[in-house]
Amino acid sequence: MSEARREKQAVAVRYDAEREHAPRVVAIGRGSVAEAILAAAAEHEIPIEEDEALLGLLAECEVGEEIPPELFEAVAELLTWLYRLEGRLRMS
Repeated sequence: MSEARREKQAVAVRYDAEREHAPRVVAIGRGSVAEAILAAAAEHEIPIEEDEALLGLLAECEVGEEIPPELFEAVAELLTWLYRLEGRLRMS
């Protein structure tokens, strides 16, 4: 399937270290639902990381479910990127 015809997908993950033991999937969508997830992220200035492999694995989770232990390392790398990015943004 060509890039132009590929259906958009999105997964949103939340992590509150004070309340949760692990990051949690809070939204999953394809097509117009994915567009709405991405629009909400943009509206709230939430950075978006494009990683097809991680997207595919996270999309297998149920909404509201903590991510499985086998994804901890990959999501930790994503959160590290996000925290660093937020730190740079605050310094600007």
